Amino acid sequence: MRLIFLGPPGAGKGTQAQILEQRFGAKQVSTGDILRENRKQGTELGQLAESYMNSGALVPDEVIIKMIEAELAKLSSGFIMDGFPRTVAQAEAFDALLDEHGIALDAVVLFNADRETLVTRLTARWTNPRTGRTYNSVTNPPRTAGMDDEDGGPLVQRDDDKPETVAKRLDVYDTQTAPLVDYYRRGGKLVEIDALAPVADVTAQLETKVGARAAR
Repeated sequence: MRLIFLGPPGAGKGTQAQILEQRFGAKQVSTGDILRENRKQGTELGQLAESYMNSGALVPDEVIIKMIEAELAKLSSGFIMDGFPRTVAQAEAFDALLDEHGIALDAVVLFNADRETLVTRLTARWTNPRTGRTYNSVTNPPRTAGMDDEDGGPLVQRDDDKPETVAKRLDVYDTQTAPLVDYYRRGGKLVEIDALAPVADVTAQLETKVGARAAR
């Protein structure tokens, strides 16, 4: 199973990636996680990325692609790209990487969701600052409000999840990432799902629409 999850913030991509990872063994690959791990390990790429970040610049696409290439080389099974690519330029570079290694995508999944619902979801998100585990007081609440299910510690709302920041994040998606829909639709890889359905129903959609492609 080799997938790209495409959709706006708050559409549930991370939740579904974790579910499919557990069921099918396809590794969830997040560029944010890769960046953090490379910086933590002090790799050459991590140090290079940090030099850009410390100067306030964006990490160049070619550095991100090299990190992803190194990550894919470790995998013994499939992958789910969560949050990458974000632009058509990144998609083209990723396609070139896959072609170079003889890897074929099974599908690009578009998580469809309307803006109003996304704002409600995102501003209801709470995070365990110790582990990064997230909850949503609307769609996926903790057993005890304000407390993590696993370690019992307090949850916090990140700056990214405050209303004014959420609006900006959705604007960035519309401007930069939405054009990827046409890019992958033209390539015949796009699969669309209703991301506003209950979590179990979204998973069922994925298993039906993507599972058949991955089994080919």
